[in-house]
Amino acid sequence: MDATILLFLVQDGLTNGAIYALLGFALVLLFTVTRTIFIPQGDFVAYGALTYALLRAGHLPGTVKLLAVFGATALAVELWSRRRDLTPGFIATQCATKLGVPLAIWAVVAVLGAAPRPVLLDLALTIAIVGPMGPYLYRIVFQPLGGATVLTLFIAAVAVHIALIALGLAFFGPEGQRAPALIATSLKLGPVVVSGQSLAVYATTILLTAALSAFFALTLRGKALHASAVNALGARLVGIDTHVSAKIAFALAATIGAVSGVLIVPMTTIYYDSGFVIGLKGFVAAIFGGLGSFIITGIAAFSVGIVEALASFFASSFKEIIVFSLIIPVLLVRSARSHHGDDEDH
Repeated sequence: MDATILLFLVQDGLTNGAIYALLGFALVLLFTVTRTIFIPQGDFVAYGALTYALLRAGHLPGTVKLLAVFGATALAVELWSRRRDLTPGFIATQCATKLGVPLAIWAVVAVLGAAPRPVLLDLALTIAIVGPMGPYLYRIVFQPLGGATVLTLFIAAVAVHIALIALGLAFFGPEGQRAPALIATSLKLGPVVVSGQSLAVYATTILLTAALSAFFALTLRGKALHASAVNALGARLVGIDTHVSAKIAFALAATIGAVSGVLIVPMTTIYYDSGFVIGLKGFVAAIFGGLGSFIITGIAAFSVGIVEALASFFASSFKEIIVFSLIIPVLLVRSARSHHGDDEDH
């Protein structure tokens, strides 16, 4: 292997690592705020990729209908939980937010039809379709669990993942989708040609990271979300609604997943179940960060991407094994440093 091939492999690793970093950030955010190891994060990636590809092809994506189903289910759960003190105003508000929004998005996509649209418009529609699924899933599955243990929430997340894969097959079918590159031009840096799609991945990762940092540092809601992540009990004691914080965290995670899907689908064919392996690589990065450090998660994500690229060259048949094996020494070290007893409450 000469230097040119190595540079190409590093470029591929950095591109993949940028996407894994976004997924790792979402997983860390959800765990710190809700204590949920959110296995279905990769399903948001697949949903976002397939939604965007179908929108670019001029088709109505199945996620539009699925969003309406999630909204109606979340509405039913909300009304049932408040059945003893329902008011007309509360019912109207819940119908507008949980059923009106999905129907409005469905109407917009249907009106736009198959007419050619700007890339940014289809990106915005993808986020509008997939993003609300996060809060709806939280209201349907995780909010009723209340103060459940991490293990219980993990089992619930696995169940949600299985359900999302089955729904993906039902609403998208078994066929894979691929979309045109977001940026058609390329950039030549010495012997390496950086594709437009890779440039889009780098730019989007930087913008999203900066936007999240600004959100947490400059906005009141972001500071409340950060407080909920640092100390949920303390946040409740000072009047922060941790359920609202959790819904925002799920919305951000779903949005990050949707954007990651848009970034991935021009580079490879995505199927309804493709998100699981992609999400697991983000999970590996999050584990390196202890499900608590965004900085270490980001560094680990790029390392995972580079290791994956090098493994695909030297031992392509064992690429996935090598990547997922990285998690073993980390878990061993963390287990050796842990002083928790088997019967400790979480």
